[in-house]
Amino acid sequence: MSTIFLFRHGQSEFNLSKTFTGWLDAKLTPLGIDQAKALGLMLKDKKINLAITSRLSRAQDTLKEVLVYHPECQQIIIDDRIIERSYGDLAGQTHADTIAKYGQEQFDKWHRGWNDKPPGGESFADVEIRVQNFIDDLKSRISNLGTNVAISAHGNSIRLFRKIMESATVDETCAWVIPYDSYFEYSI
Repeated sequence: MSTIFLFRHGQSEFNLSKTFTGWLDAKLTPLGIDQAKALGLMLKDKKINLAITSRLSRAQDTLKEVLVYHPECQQIIIDDRIIERSYGDLAGQTHADTIAKYGQEQFDKWHRGWNDKPPGGESFADVEIRVQNFIDDLKSRISNLGTNVAISAHGNSIRLFRKIMESATVDETCAWVIPYDSYFEYSI
């Protein structure tokens, strides 16, 4: 049996300022660094053989804090199928400015709607397709090998990872708030 330890990066500068980040790079805040270190402590007694993250520094920097306790992990893979949802033209805009420009109803659709794509961006339904592909590949790679995997990902890719692994509904998935300072564990 293999185990997946899935966690969100610590708070980023854009998370703090309530700015749509998406595929933009944003550094961890001091609190985000502390959250990453707390994740490292939570996972320090687990065995981790393989680590996977996206190309974005907030996820990589969080993973580094976790791997401080895991010299047994000899391979880190960058896989952008677990990158944050693309917010397209909204990337870099604050939530407040988006609401002022487009209204609360449109903001809510873009922010938490299932099929609603921000201009030039992805919907949750789009992200689910790439995350499902990632999960399928991961299962075929590690099933029955006893490989434990740390995955440092992003709020919206984790949202869809959880939907798939937990057989959750669209409504449940859209309502979740993905924490910065805990992890999800799955056995496959």
